[in-house]
Amino acid sequence: MRDDPMAVDFDHPRRPAERPSPVNRFLGGPPLTVLLRLVFVSLLVGALLIWLDIEPRDVLRTAARLVERFWAMGFEAFGQAGHYLLAGAVIVVPVWLVMRLLTMRGSR
Repeated sequence: MRDDPMAVDFDHPRRPAERPSPVNRFLGGPPLTVLLRLVFVSLLVGALLIWLDIEPRDVLRTAARLVERFWAMGFEAFGQAGHYLLAGAVIVVPVWLVMRLLTMRGSR
């Protein structure tokens, strides 16, 4: 039974698997292995980008422009929402205040 790799040996309980370190969990594996994988994938992607005539600075400029557009749209959206908020508050707050005053008067 010991020669069969698929055989289960009930005489020797399995040790619980060691928990990976926080660094290994964060990186998804041992740091050196992850670094080697990143280097390999970076080489492949870099070769593809150069083959497509796309420079790294072009990618960075485009990403920066994208962030700037989202940033501008976000604050523009907040401004529009603020406009709607004020328009609604002109009606909602006085009605709420009158209702609160009437409820307080009735509870005495």
